[in-house]
Amino acid sequence: QVQLVESGGGLVQAGDSLRLSCAASGRTFSIYAMGWFRQAPGKEREFVAAISSSGYTHYRDSVKGRFTISRDNAKNTMYLQTNSLKPEDTAVYYCAAANRGWVALSASDFNYWGQGTQVTVSS
Repeated sequence: QVQLVESGGGLVQAGDSLRLSCAASGRTFSIYAMGWFRQAPGKEREFVAAISSSGYTHYRDSVKGRFTISRDNAKNTMYLQTNSLKPEDTAVYYCAAANRGWVALSASDFNYWGQGTQVTVSS
């Protein structure tokens, strides 16, 4: 069982940056593929970025070059550095963990979810 807790969200202006964190419980964090998803009001949850246990990363096209996913296995923590934020990035951001090491891209591939952290970007 893995418990995930996100933090770092907030209200910012367009062009600003935020660093989201996802702290995981357990001693086997390093073996899990991890990911970030987001859900805006009235919209379905969508994939943002993912990282495998070995550090391979993948992003949705709209955040490439602006967002960076990373992980610190010694701290059982995953990060999402978000730069050049846009109003359309406004959403609740969720972190997720998958019971496998290779990168996962679909919500159905992930087994554990955090409670989410709100990111609001004003224009």
